[in-house]
Amino acid sequence: MSRNSAGFDWISICIYLVLILFGWANIYSASLGTNTGSYFDLDQPYGKQALFIGLSIFLIIIILSIEAKFYQRFSSVIYIISLLSLAGLFVFGKTISGATSWYAFGGFSLQPSEFAKFATALALAKYLSDIQTNIRKLSHQVKAFIIIAIPAILIVPQPDPGSALVYAAFFFPLYREGLSGFYLVTGISAVAVFIMTLLVGPYWVSGGVFVIALMIFLRKRKKRPGRILISIFTIVSIVLSFSVNYIFENVFEQRHRDRFNIVLGKEVDSRGIGYNTNQSEIAIGSGGWLGKGWTEGTQTKGHFVPEQHTDYIFSTVGEEWGFMGSAMVVILFVLLMIRLLYMAERQRNQFHRVYGYSVIGILFIHFLVNIGMVIGIFPTVGIPLPFFSYGGSGLWGFTILLFIFIKLDSDRLSY
Repeated sequence: MSRNSAGFDWISICIYLVLILFGWANIYSASLGTNTGSYFDLDQPYGKQALFIGLSIFLIIIILSIEAKFYQRFSSVIYIISLLSLAGLFVFGKTISGATSWYAFGGFSLQPSEFAKFATALALAKYLSDIQTNIRKLSHQVKAFIIIAIPAILIVPQPDPGSALVYAAFFFPLYREGLSGFYLVTGISAVAVFIMTLLVGPYWVSGGVFVIALMIFLRKRKKRPGRILISIFTIVSIVLSFSVNYIFENVFEQRHRDRFNIVLGKEVDSRGIGYNTNQSEIAIGSGGWLGKGWTEGTQTKGHFVPEQHTDYIFSTVGEEWGFMGSAMVVILFVLLMIRLLYMAERQRNQFHRVYGYSVIGILFIHFLVNIGMVIGIFPTVGIPLPFFSYGGSGLWGFTILLFIFIKLDSDRLSY
């Protein structure tokens, strides 16, 4: 590895190291009891996380030592293995917190959905980089969607809708490679119609859609194909609007309905389903500009925020490090994603570029949804903050995801 180490992107590696070490410091604080023991106490989450970090370094050495072409050559095999590991949960999985998403090995558990992300990224990159693939063709789009959808479909029934949501990130590389923006507009419009219907009702939404469509229709009087498309879009939007209440009441579970209602301001439940978010907001707000100091957060030390060392770890940052510490974490993630974007665009190999955009998309969705959830602008879903939240599967999955791309990037000059 030393012979090629100069080719590795050390900026990304340094940001990664800062994130995992700062994440560990906050996990330590969030899981600290009344008695302080060794930093490496394996009976405590911070001790286990220290072990996970150590094993991550070992993983990095292996990933960077393997020939870059290996990841492209065996991407399909890795993808199939990941699908089998997800399917095996229905037979051999262990249920934790209501979700059968884990394999148990003694005192440790492994969550295969965390590893399926990089496997899917490899498979999609392999397919899109095939010389026969043209993503502008409908048949090729369907095949790409199937590659993305299969692991998501296996994850949803666990149930783990949060992890399945992350697979929307794979539209980033698809658009970069030429997928029509029609899908993006349609998806955003559907979400907007759904949310607005919950807020104001189907009649107001349908009326608004009709007025907007009429204005666009009058501007495109001489463009018949555009008028037909607008008409179809309007009809579908109105039908969706009048279907929202049925979907919301009969498809969503009660806990999902409650979370949406709380975020939309239709309910206030600070002691029930909204307890986590309410306590998280209190913790972050109490931090002020500079925070209360490491291990000095009263909300954190009192364990008022459930699962604070996992999905709600950012609330510890807000309370103990304040606005400045929170801003630093956000800046680090933004810098990492900008750096990865720069790296993806300098690739000469399409496989490398597609994989790079997949990495960016996955990190972005996790970053956006997790922090949005913690500060109360998104419903609560089980999505960890990359490199930061407690958990070996999550840390290893993100580490493999990132460092495969760093390895691919180091090999770019050979093409």
